[in-house]
Amino acid sequence: MDGRGKTALVTGASSGIGKAFAELLAQKGYSLVLTARRGDRLDALAAELRQKHQIAAHTIVADLAQPDAAQHIAAELASKGLAIDFLVNNAGYGQPGSYVNVPWPDHERFMQVMVTAVLDLTYRLLPAMIERKWGRIINVASVAGMVPSPAGHTLYGASKSFLIRFSEALQSENAANGVHVTAVCPGFTWSEFHDVTGTRDRMNKMPGILWLKADDVVREGYDAVMKGHSVVVNGGIYRVLVWLNGALPRSLSRRVSTMMGRRYRKA
Repeated sequence: MDGRGKTALVTGASSGIGKAFAELLAQKGYSLVLTARRGDRLDALAAELRQKHQIAAHTIVADLAQPDAAQHIAAELASKGLAIDFLVNNAGYGQPGSYVNVPWPDHERFMQVMVTAVLDLTYRLLPAMIERKWGRIINVASVAGMVPSPAGHTLYGASKSFLIRFSEALQSENAANGVHVTAVCPGFTWSEFHDVTGTRDRMNKMPGILWLKADDVVREGYDAVMKGHSVVVNGGIYRVLVWLNGALPRSLSRRVSTMMGRRYRKA
């Protein structure tokens, strides 16, 4: 049991990839701290995992769009006497529309969740991992951060590219301290993501071969961080696509990305 005696924190744990991470970590014996906005879902998941895997599971309701969310989570951890050994920065969503057609407060909230909250929470929890000489951090990024971005969802690829570079730097800085950091980069994954963004009808037109299962993404991500890999691209089809993107001339990659984007992105 890799996680026996250790505690993992998962953000955005109430559904999708976050829920799958919680289930895998519980299976491996980690005690859990689950955070998300929907307390009822968190409580139900925590109760299920306690019963199924005989582990401790705590919940913290937090909206990472709020600037003080990471401070609130850290305070809750301190009040419960919990030290985090394994952090999964998973919470995220998409913001449809072109840059100027989306109100600025929406962009501001988006970047708070996708970037600032990740940085803030990591900054608060990383020092103790370094001190204990053991820690694991997974930042759920995306293949979107590795290929040219088409119109629409303007900041999504940019935010995921940031997480990839951030993870690479943290891994380089902290591997010698026993702390490994990995950017997990899936492509399209079955979850509520596209229901929330209102793009489910468009996404249903995508070929089935492009869809990944959350459980597979999570297993690959867990294996990668335990091996000290700074980046993992999930799914053979996406590894091929990322390789092709690097092999093709940049102008051609942009044209291909633009054509594909018109099929499923709202500009």
